[in-house]
Amino acid sequence: MTAGFHVGAHSDADPLAHAAAGGFSIMQTFIGDPQAWKGHAVDHPGGAAGLKADAEAAGVGLYIHAPYVINVATTNNRIRIPSRQILARQVKLAAEVGARGVIVHGGHVSAGDDPAVGFDNWRKAIEGLDLAVPILIENTAGGANAMARHLDRIAMLWDAVGAAAGSENVGFCLDTCHAHASGMDPSGLVDAIKGITGRIDLVHLNDSRDAAGSGADRHEVLGLGQVDPEFLVEVAREADTATILETPGDAASHAAQVGWLRELL
Repeated sequence: MTAGFHVGAHSDADPLAHAAAGGFSIMQTFIGDPQAWKGHAVDHPGGAAGLKADAEAAGVGLYIHAPYVINVATTNNRIRIPSRQILARQVKLAAEVGARGVIVHGGHVSAGDDPAVGFDNWRKAIEGLDLAVPILIENTAGGANAMARHLDRIAMLWDAVGAAAGSENVGFCLDTCHAHASGMDPSGLVDAIKGITGRIDLVHLNDSRDAAGSGADRHEVLGLGQVDPEFLVEVAREADTATILETPGDAASHAAQVGWLRELL
């Protein structure tokens, strides 16, 4: 299992420094403020080229998490159009830093909207992107009108994605906290998702502070939350892909959490 963790958007969020401190070969980070519509740029000495060169020299593979404000599914033009623009910008910057993928949430439509419109908006968004780096659509924790909260919606989303030119560059990111909070049946979930998407490209291995089905996206240290440890182990084993922790703690804590997981594996 190749594991790493996510560093946030604060001023000392140097993914390479954290990778060195924790002994990780992959890392996830933001490019710019994840809650902002504007101003996304690579904050690293030498910019994008500097981060790419330093990551290659350190032997660290990078994943980029797209801003949370993105919602390409919505019928609201004032959100959907800038969301597409930001996602295109993130993919371009991710390519410049040599990232392996850009993770983006599945988004949602508003109450009363036809979900089919949201799925088709995803198709249009993919066809409008130059996917120099794959995008990985992540399942979400809550929302009655979410595109990727439950398996039936993920199946409809993937039907739309599959109809898009460029769909071969669209993958899936499975978040265990989100799956738990969404109320998904944990038994055989990896196989169920692979049966729909044909792939799991990245795992966000997170525990949850809240109960199953709560819809709450609040992550917890592995082993200290309400996700069944056997489910975490099953996902890590069966997905058998790159794994990122988005749990609380510093590099030492994350190294300990990965150690805890490896013992269970």
